[in-house]
This record gives sequence, C-alpha cells and structure tokens, in this order.
Amino acid sequence: MNLFNNRLPSVAASAVPDDGFLLDVRENDEWQAGHAPDAVHIPLSELNDRAREVPNDRDVYVICRAGSRSAQAVAAFNNAGWKTSNVDGGMHAWEAAGRPMVSESGTDPFVA
Repeated sequence: MNLFNNRLPSVAASAVPDDGFLLDVRENDEWQAGHAPDAVHIPLSELNDRAREVPNDRDVYVICRAGSRSAQAVAAFNNAGWKTSNVDGGMHAWEAAGRPMVSESGTDPFVA
C-alpha cells in the first residue's frame, strides 16, 4: 500500500457493518464475477456523473479489487464533503474474511 492510502480513513473488510452502505467501484466484469450482496455498483469511471446516488448523510464504505481505485474514490468523496472509508485489501480481503458474495452469472462468485 502506498503512503497516499495510509492517510485515508480505512476499515478492515471484517469490520464493515452488515447494514453499511458499501460502494463497489470496480468494472462491470469484476462486479459480475463476484460482489457483496447488498453493495451498490458504480464503476470508478462513472462516479463523477453518478455521485448523487451515494448518500452524504451516512458513512460510506468504498471497495474495489485491492484498494487503489477505492482509495481514489474515498479521497475525492471526502474532499467533497462525504464521510467515506476505504475497505482495506478490497474484495480480496472481503473474500478472505469469509464475507458473503454473489455473482451475476449464476456461478460461484470469485474476485476477478
């Protein structure tokens, strides 16, 4: 992890509340392979146009595959007044923590 990520609010995958707002910023193929059941999917490239879909009145947990893209999103959102945290280790850590996952293809979910 680089120094930029270390200065951002972050949380372990195992500590994301079950009722937390989880924002997945991965690409469509990654999302379809496997994601958290209640996550909201907005690819990083679409965040600027779709930021209004992310609540600014509650904590938001941002996740990607390993943590770099979500760190970019956390920095941008926090600079704009949201309260967001990066999920350390991304979906790799989510899967390793045994958190629930589903796929869009009907096959067993995996981190792509």
